[in-house]
Amino acid sequence: MSAPVEHATDTDPVDIATMRETAAQALGIEDETDAPLPAPEALDTLIGQLRGHLEMLIPEVEKELAQLPKESSRRYCASACVGEARGKLAARPAPRPDGEVEYARRLARILRALLDHFEGNAAP
Repeated sequence: MSAPVEHATDTDPVDIATMRETAAQALGIEDETDAPLPAPEALDTLIGQLRGHLEMLIPEVEKELAQLPKESSRRYCASACVGEARGKLAARPAPRPDGEVEYARRLARILRALLDHFEGNAAP
């Protein structure tokens, strides 16, 4: 595995800590298996935040992809993750009682995966 990528905080639009905190609201803390459900009144806001984070992070990950060798496994994996993130953004919650919670959790999982790629911590 390669070393994590250093990012300049004063020029980077990506606030990694805030994005991870937002994902934790939907999923719980990393490695937690039984996350509490987000409050129903906060669910729309949470989904909006997750979507906004993904919309901001996808282009940043794509910039990093352009710097990786075309045949690298890291580039392939990150590219697949970007494609999945775009698919999640195009999707909408299922029309059932827990559809919005499930959607928020899907967005949060792909946000975490993209953050791992962005930080250079994702395993190829």
